Amino acid sequence: MRFRPCIDLHGGKVKQIVGSTLSDRDPEALKENFVTDRPPSYYARLFKRDGLTGGHVIMLGPGNEAAAIDALSAWPGGLQIGGGITVDNAKYWLDQGAAGLIVTSYIFSGGSIDEERLRSLAEIVGQDRLILDLSCRKRAGDYYIVTDRWQRFTEVVISPETLRHLSRYCFEFLIHAADVEGRCRGIERDLVEFLGCWTPIPTTYAGGACSIRDLYLIKELGQDRLDATIGSALDIFGGKGVSYADVVAFNRSQKT
Repeated sequence: MRFRPCIDLHGGKVKQIVGSTLSDRDPEALKENFVTDRPPSYYARLFKRDGLTGGHVIMLGPGNEAAAIDALSAWPGGLQIGGGITVDNAKYWLDQGAAGLIVTSYIFSGGSIDEERLRSLAEIVGQDRLILDLSCRKRAGDYYIVTDRWQRFTEVVISPETLRHLSRYCFEFLIHAADVEGRCRGIERDLVEFLGCWTPIPTTYAGGACSIRDLYLIKELGQDRLDATIGSALDIFGGKGVSYADVVAFNRSQKT
């Protein structure tokens, strides 16, 4: 298991937000935990310096392209990127230095998986550079994949069958527990346990982590099969629960 870094972009700035408050219908509902004037490249260089590989840059809505390029140019081949990726712009983002492309909304249509789009994307990007973001929210006891910046429920639940099917097209999953994302109140334990049992490929869990202990909890509940990211609780993003030095040390300890 390892900690993976993240750079979330909203309105052209590096931010940490409460995921469930994203709303196209009510922009005023957005709750921001952290906003900085530091460029994304500052964080990319920091992660590169400390060998924090496998990190991702997420564009939360329009107006983030220049900021994303700033991050990618600081560490070519070192960061994945997601947010608005389609077959039309996939090659562009790879040419900008992305290590891999993270996709959710594009592969869904009418609440279901669009197999034709998924196949086309995998052919263009290559399975070895495609990451599927299966971020989810809980409803009636199941975890449903959500799209459009976690605002829209699909009809697809996180299950062994879903994960096996989608793993044929990609090499990793990124899964945010959107209900707890940015709240710093603890992880979605059931989801972590399910993923540890079910995922057939490398998977990164995100959402709710509020202390370094949560990394060890994810390691335990996920049977040492999941990676994890921490955003709002991390001190470099204004948090008070986890120090950046501790997550760097955590990764180094996992290599021994």
